[in-house]
Amino acid sequence: MNLEIEGHQIIEARNGYEALEYVRTKLPDLILLDVMMPELDGFETLRMIREFSSIPVIMLTAKGEENDKVYGLELGADDYVAKPFGPRELSSRIKAVLRRFENPSTSPNKAVLKIDDRFSIDFNRREVIIDNKHVKLRPTEYRLLYHLVENAGWTVTHEQLLAKVWGYEYRDEAHYVRLYVNYLREKIEADPTDPKYILTERGVGYRFVDYKAPVS
Repeated sequence: MNLEIEGHQIIEARNGYEALEYVRTKLPDLILLDVMMPELDGFETLRMIREFSSIPVIMLTAKGEENDKVYGLELGADDYVAKPFGPRELSSRIKAVLRRFENPSTSPNKAVLKIDDRFSIDFNRREVIIDNKHVKLRPTEYRLLYHLVENAGWTVTHEQLLAKVWGYEYRDEAHYVRLYVNYLREKIEADPTDPKYILTERGVGYRFVDYKAPVS
């Protein structure tokens, strides 16, 4: 009711299988996915959605432990709200997730940025090109990479990244940054366990390698 008052059109699915069908046929802008559902739980439903769609998903659950949050995010959720929550909190999270998907950052100066011989970024397609292969980034991954590259050579703090990529509502959610940095490293680094592009500044944040600096 609160979301409808704000102008959202709501489609209700009674179980996970019905939700999968609605994602395919009704093409919603965003999914609020409860973990506890009959026939197919929210985690399994999310895993199946991610096989064919990148639609933004916010998980709803009574479990607030960080392990459950991380598990949902690893499966491809874009946010996680633990019950009980107020309507204003949920509305704020929905707006923040939709902002990330509807207003992706773009580079006004260059469509394709070459980092080195194996790694380029196509800003128009929101893709990275690794060893001549196009790798599609999810919107949040792209925004995170964009802000790191825009500050190449400088350390960007956890708080700055949360504010720029997720929004000020997420300033206390440092695990989001860690998780999505890991996602990016899996896609762009030759060896994610020994990263060369996204470097950790322990206890502070992350720094993208200064690709413009002269090689000595």
